[in-house]
Amino acid sequence: KLGTPGSGKSMSCKSEILSVFLCTPDDVYVCDPEAEYYPLVKRLHGQVVKLSPTSKSYVNPLDINLNYSEDESPLALKSDFVLSFCELVMGGKNGLDAIEKTVIDRAVQVIYRPYLADPKPENMPILSDLHKALLDQNIPEADRVAQALDLYVNGSLNVFNHRTNVDIESRIVAFDIKELGKQLKKIGMLIVQDQIWGRVTQNRSQGKATWFFCDEFHLLLREEQTAAFSCEIWKRFRKWGGIPTGATQNVKDLLLSPEIENILENSDFICLLNQASGDRHILAERLNLSPQQLRYVENSEPGEGLLIYENVVLPFKNPIPKHTQLYQIMTTRLGEGATV
Repeated sequence: KLGTPGSGKSMSCKSEILSVFLCTPDDVYVCDPEAEYYPLVKRLHGQVVKLSPTSKSYVNPLDINLNYSEDESPLALKSDFVLSFCELVMGGKNGLDAIEKTVIDRAVQVIYRPYLADPKPENMPILSDLHKALLDQNIPEADRVAQALDLYVNGSLNVFNHRTNVDIESRIVAFDIKELGKQLKKIGMLIVQDQIWGRVTQNRSQGKATWFFCDEFHLLLREEQTAAFSCEIWKRFRKWGGIPTGATQNVKDLLLSPEIENILENSDFICLLNQASGDRHILAERLNLSPQQLRYVENSEPGEGLLIYENVVLPFKNPIPKHTQLYQIMTTRLGEGATV
């Protein structure tokens, strides 16, 4: 879902969430960077998991289950996740170099050995185990990664250095990561995506579909390794009975990522709401839209735009009456929302 602020992106996502919740037995998960979804989730008696530096709700980024990958060993995909995590932690413009990737992968093989041999909760590794496995290699590249991780293991940002204590019981769950702050938000989004992937693998064995709504999706595409992992997860979601939805207002940022081609190719359904002038021209070229079709995303009202499904392009209007309870729990406009 693509659109400028105020165009109705989050309202569109919430309408879809409500429809899925009421009309299917599927599970619904939301990555909520701006704490916009909790009124709807609470009204549906769902679960809100708030992750912040002061929260006592913990999610372990190193969680894994034996169904994590369709390969014989689940470690290959998990290693890609840990590489993406370390890329965000190190924060370099050029990503990880080859030796850094090697020492991280080597540490991953070490820390999961006890769990794979005896998969009980107390054998699940946490970040401090990864930190130690890097230091034990006694080479400069491993030490460099370990030093960057130290802030997240022993420092003030150690919120993810705990075993998961969140028990997901509800069909609809929102991960509220607003209070993680700028330093941790992208890491939080990556971890939530990985957690939900774990849920997709569990639901697949039960024949249940899993819907995933990720707001501010462009943030996951800014770093090379993280973008590649997100693209791989996007493809696997669909293959394993997951239905992912990414929403963003930053169309230019989104389209700058080389991985977006793979994501667009693996997306059957695109919703375009009101677009800024520069974005309209980019999207027209990328999605083969005619000038007549573009008129529907130029100065359009909230909840109006274009739906693109395979080769079909349809204009739509989906206004939600302001006097309804539904509008009150779904709107994000200042002063309009209901208190929950």
